[in-house]
Amino acid sequence: MTPVELSRTVLGAVRRAVDAGELRVDVPERAVVAPPGPGGVGDYATNIALQLARPAGQPPLRVAELLRSHLVHADGITGVEITGPGFLNIRLDQNVGTALVRRILDEGAARYGHSDTLVGQVYVLRVPYEVRAEVVADVLARMVASQGARVEIQQQELQKDDTHETLDVRPVPAPQDPTPLGPDAARWALLHPAPSDRPRITADHLVQREGNPLFRVRYAHARTRAVVRNAADLGFAPEPGAAEPPLLPLLTDYPRILTTAAPLPRLPRPDAIAAPARLARHLVAVADAVLDLLPGTLPRGDEKPTAAHRARLALAEAAGTVLAGGLSLLGIDAPDHL
Repeated sequence: MTPVELSRTVLGAVRRAVDAGELRVDVPERAVVAPPGPGGVGDYATNIALQLARPAGQPPLRVAELLRSHLVHADGITGVEITGPGFLNIRLDQNVGTALVRRILDEGAARYGHSDTLVGQVYVLRVPYEVRAEVVADVLARMVASQGARVEIQQQELQKDDTHETLDVRPVPAPQDPTPLGPDAARWALLHPAPSDRPRITADHLVQREGNPLFRVRYAHARTRAVVRNAADLGFAPEPGAAEPPLLPLLTDYPRILTTAAPLPRLPRPDAIAAPARLARHLVAVADAVLDLLPGTLPRGDEKPTAAHRARLALAEAAGTVLAGGLSLLGIDAPDHL
């Protein structure tokens, strides 16, 4: 179950409480779910009870109890605990992790995280004649298109289009031409920093070492491809099984990251155009987590492949799939060999 799907499940619990007359509120458009913070438990947490307490005219803990009674019976959820002033902490069925890895492998880099929820909608991005703005707009368009919408990119000097939802894309400009870095490093240099930060156009983006986030992401992808090839040479293949944190939550969260670019005009401008940077940083987190997993993926010495090896191999391949899909949306090559 992805955070997007879990958010829908939480909203379904709110809707059932409203239909039962337990809550008198308007069902919100979305429920925020995220890994639990300090003091939290389980796989995900949501503050929906605190959000609804005031309009419902009830204490947050009472709202949380009402919602908990509906959530505990939802498919894929094995437990719900209330912590603090009313946070709902949700535990997912471990078989959900197995199903997620299988889903990623089945759908592949071109489909996992993509949806058709915005089919028929058109967004217009207005961009100045500046290289960073143009690259950010290009990736925003790719991310929004991954959710089914169509995006038109216009130069800001043209007359504003009042027939579609419009967003001006104006990140802090690049201090110099990034072209000498080459296409991949240039795009990463422009996309990885937050749009409010000035990008560094330096040769550091070309260095093949751990201190270079772009290298780590591409290296991690290449290593996942290598371990799958090596496993085939040893005579065994990936088989989804019990998945291991912290990689699984990152893979689960990838579809939500893609959706953060979708409701562009309804977000404050800095947050709306931050989606490409958010995606780049998420890929770095996935890369770091899978690089920690890889040493235990293949058997050593005379050790025979076990179910745990096959499950780790499937998880590594799924991580490589997410890295490939994310890099593609950023317009950056994901090499199988590096």
